[in-house]
Amino acid sequence: MTRIFFMASAAMVVLTGWAMAAGGAIEGEVAKRSVNYIAIGMFLFFVAATLVLTAWAARRTRSASDFYTAGGGITGFQNGLAIAGDYMSAAAFLGVSGMVFGKGVDGIFYTVGWTVGWPLILFMIAERLRNLGKFTFADVASFRFEQTRIRTLSAFGALTVVVFYLIAQMVGAGKLIQLLFGLEYSYAVILVGVLMMLYVTFGGMLATTWVQIVKAVLLLGGCTVLVILGLAQFGFSPEAMMRAALDNHAAHEEILKPSSSISDPIAAVSLALALMCGPAGLPHILMRFFTVPDAKAARKSVFYATGFIGYFFILAVTIGFLAITLVGTNPAYLDGAGKLIGGGNMAAIHLSGEVGGDVFLGFISAVAFATILAVVSGLALSGASAVSHDLYARVIRNGKASDKQEMRVSRIATLMLGVIAIVLGLAFENQNIAFMVGLAFGLAASVNFPVLFLSLFWKGMTTRGAFIGGLIGLVSAVACVVLGPTVWVSVLGFAAPIFPWDQYALFSMSAAFFGIWFFSVTDRSARAALDKAGYPAQFVRSETGLGAAGALAH
Repeated sequence: MTRIFFMASAAMVVLTGWAMAAGGAIEGEVAKRSVNYIAIGMFLFFVAATLVLTAWAARRTRSASDFYTAGGGITGFQNGLAIAGDYMSAAAFLGVSGMVFGKGVDGIFYTVGWTVGWPLILFMIAERLRNLGKFTFADVASFRFEQTRIRTLSAFGALTVVVFYLIAQMVGAGKLIQLLFGLEYSYAVILVGVLMMLYVTFGGMLATTWVQIVKAVLLLGGCTVLVILGLAQFGFSPEAMMRAALDNHAAHEEILKPSSSISDPIAAVSLALALMCGPAGLPHILMRFFTVPDAKAARKSVFYATGFIGYFFILAVTIGFLAITLVGTNPAYLDGAGKLIGGGNMAAIHLSGEVGGDVFLGFISAVAFATILAVVSGLALSGASAVSHDLYARVIRNGKASDKQEMRVSRIATLMLGVIAIVLGLAFENQNIAFMVGLAFGLAASVNFPVLFLSLFWKGMTTRGAFIGGLIGLVSAVACVVLGPTVWVSVLGFAAPIFPWDQYALFSMSAAFFGIWFFSVTDRSARAALDKAGYPAQFVRSETGLGAAGALAH
């Protein structure tokens, strides 16, 4: 196993050297910039360090429990940092600061929505999820229902959310490496995809968790220093910073008003529902509650994560407003058309170079890459677990698969997800990554959240209602995305969208809840009677944890 990682490290060095050589021949503004060897050195150091961490984790990953949940041995504080690390993705760091840089208050709207979702998880989901589940949230959704249909639905819902979330991370990573190395975007995306496959395939949840923890600490510290250095340019006066941002932004006072994509009432409500309810349906976030030893630690995880995430979003918004003046008015960071080199998502990276020089730029770039790599690893692991644990072990093998077989299927699924992420990352190259994550949150709010929420709190829910209602949510959400402006116009090139709104959760989430209710109350089958009769036992266990230890040991 160790030889594999030495080979991977050597391959990374060779590939990076090739990227640097190739960068000089690439046309365009990115290639014209001087190569930042300090940034590249820090980047290589991080890659090598994480490969060593993955090798360490691989030697300690012996069972399915180790692979999926790090053996349940992560503390509440550690898990809180890891959850915050999962949440502080490319969308949160690069996307939000880039959206504030370009559109002002739109970026703040996203941060408020994402933060508001955490009390919902803290008070209604976390403890019950830990008491009922084992490896994935489908364990909870199918607790008293027919396993085959509900696990199949949950697995496909999780995979769809994971794929959409992966797109945003791949775009952010591709743009970052393109800027850092002068490497073509397509090669940068492939590089990230390969690294993701290595980390998850060999290290599992243990490696992913510790990469997240290290990344969260570095990102919070780096962004704090970045804001301090930026505010120093304005005498540490937020008022002076905002006045300068208003004066220097092309839209002036318009950045204090929501854009048309948010001021439209339907779009605003849809986006708010997606951002608030989506976190409670994200498979890679929900999976983290199974890495702690008990429900008390799960509650602590969310408490700590909420504090870290709230603080981080304040920093990200401030970075965006700082960049308007310190980066947006500096010709060194603009191309011939007056647009930011590397795209709007790179505002924070350029700001770090402006206020801290090449060394700080190298540090922030390496941390940003760590952010992306850790998140895509967590996403890939949750998607792979949906395939191996929910589909293969529980549906196809009917619970008779061994840990070894399950882990092998998970690793194969990781490779497949990596390929899909690379292809879609290439297709969505020019999309804002915070916006793309908003689409993924809409999917989570339309499929996973309604099924999970009602399974916990409504005794009248049946297998038929959960399956048909969840399927309606999944199909309607995907249809709205494909037929909407983002895919139908921006990616496929049609003149006008069939579904007119970028945000769709109001429609698909409502359809899911209605479908679950209607097909449950009209269900008169024998299976429905069993589903309803099983609710009291589920309720007692979700509230008290009685029986959870025995189930988790099997």
